[in-house]
Amino acid sequence: MTLSLQNVSVNSGAATVIYDISVTLERGSMNVLLGPTLAGKTTLMRLMAGLDRPSSGHILIDGKDTAGIALRHRSVAMVYQQFVNYPNLSVYENIASPLRVAKLPASEIEQRVERVANVLGLKPLLKRSPNEISGGQQQRTAIARAIVKGAELVLLDEPLANLDYKLREELREELPRILGESGAILVYATTEPLEALLLGGNTLALSEGRMVQFGPTPFVYHHPRHIEAARVFSDPPLNELAISKSQGNAQFGDLHTVPATGVLAQVPDGRYTLAFRPDIVSLSQPWDASLSFPGEVSVAEISGSESFVHVDTAVGRIICVEAGVSPLQPEQSVMLHVDATRAIVFDQSGALVAESAQA
Repeated sequence: MTLSLQNVSVNSGAATVIYDISVTLERGSMNVLLGPTLAGKTTLMRLMAGLDRPSSGHILIDGKDTAGIALRHRSVAMVYQQFVNYPNLSVYENIASPLRVAKLPASEIEQRVERVANVLGLKPLLKRSPNEISGGQQQRTAIARAIVKGAELVLLDEPLANLDYKLREELREELPRILGESGAILVYATTEPLEALLLGGNTLALSEGRMVQFGPTPFVYHHPRHIEAARVFSDPPLNELAISKSQGNAQFGDLHTVPATGVLAQVPDGRYTLAFRPDIVSLSQPWDASLSFPGEVSVAEISGSESFVHVDTAVGRIICVEAGVSPLQPEQSVMLHVDATRAIVFDQSGALVAESAQA
């Protein structure tokens, strides 16, 4: 099965919520829809599922326009973040329900349910009803019901958000393998760049209803073609500095001028945005080609084994990532060093101008 969207747009009243998206998803592929809340991920999934129709453009399955295919005749399974289970059925019967509708033999139903229940840690719960298990277990039941169908297109809309950390990690590894074996197209929506990187496959970066980039996940991460793709794929937020290059120097604002080193050496004179993720900013040691900025700590956010340090400088606020729990205090003076060889330069329209050759 191949799913193709051709110049698909969706209007809601006078507003456009999906803008002219064209993309093809191949059989057996893992595809991540990555974007912030209201980027259009759920709307795009509903179009793929056949629950909604585009205002313009076409959606094709194996080259055939889906406009004439009834929803009940499509091989699609979808799971939302807000799970839905049948309260009057046991966990076993919830999972088995699509197989019973398909009138599969009892022995095959039992085999399929047992297999998916093992993977999702539901086997001890099969005889219970949904109101006797936790929210995370109910979400796993909804995921199991989608997987067990063996659908050719499986759509998962932030399905792991309600699960505990350990189970999320396990399922991120298991889901692509399970569905890959079936040859299904897997589409997985998330707001988290780290989750996209862990899942791998392809990533479609969405921003305000626009597809800003599509391709293999590591490539999209390391080589954003537009500043919106870099923003979508950065957590903590992308650092962005307005610069003006002239005669071998880079000027930041009115006060800070430094030699144009690293990627800045590659671009002609002009006005640009220098973008860099927090992980290429150091508080301790300059890089071989550093852009250095004195500043004052605003706040240090502790996030697990890392701290996100927000520093106010003369050229704007810059965020860096430090290992462990940062001892830095608000208003403490620091010196920031940015690895200029790994920064990215975009023009004033947001298009890529120069990037690191090392990524």
